Amino acid sequence: MKIATWNINGVKARIDNLQAWLRESEPDIACLQEIKSVDEGFPRLELEAMGYHVETHGQKGFNGVAILSRQSPDEVNRGLPGDDSDEQARFIEAVFSTPQSVLRVVSLYLPNGNPVDTEKFSYKLGWMERLKAFTRERLALEEPLVLAGDYNVIPEPVDCHDPRVWEGDALFRPESRKAFRELENMGLTDALRTVNDRPETYTFWDYQAGAWPKNNGIRIDHLMLSPEAADRLQSAHVEKHVRGWEKPSDHVPVAVSLAF
Repeated sequence: MKIATWNINGVKARIDNLQAWLRESEPDIACLQEIKSVDEGFPRLELEAMGYHVETHGQKGFNGVAILSRQSPDEVNRGLPGDDSDEQARFIEAVFSTPQSVLRVVSLYLPNGNPVDTEKFSYKLGWMERLKAFTRERLALEEPLVLAGDYNVIPEPVDCHDPRVWEGDALFRPESRKAFRELENMGLTDALRTVNDRPETYTFWDYQAGAWPKNNGIRIDHLMLSPEAADRLQSAHVEKHVRGWEKPSDHVPVAVSLAF
């Protein structure tokens, strides 16, 4: 089973790219972030015509997440638990039946957190605390779980082209990286780094300053696997060439293959 994550940076602006990628990559499950669309405005019919079931948690103008799947989910949960006042659409979970058990897949869009001297950074760290609480509960089920999405966290210096450029940024602040490590230390596996320890392995290139042609990228899109999912890991890779398409997102898809 191929599971991919992609911050699409506006699904309506990039529906042609999304359809082209789905035809080329053929993921069984695709987790999208920053769809920037309300649920009723999402281009559902175009994707259903390609054989995908569509589940969204949208928001007008920004944020928004979705899960596209060849198989209809048995259960869908929207919104990260732990704060009923949080109205930002950043989290959706789908549960799928498999021959042996179930598979839980989350598409998440973790807050950016900048500027760090505002409430945006405390919101980011609070969101990560809630994510850890959610993960703790799900890990107790001892089921295959994939937490896929744009984490807006650069885990290690090797995950950016020049750590000095990112000093002080919310994506690379010690607090953000510590929270990510704590999430990993709960028993999650960073799928891509498990099979690829090479430098200059990035998933995001800014639109500014020639970042793409210079390969001045960062790695902030991750698929984190529970032990039961990690046991099934066959491969993981970045589909980097998509960044070179016309009207690209500033992110590219990351995909894993799991044995089911």
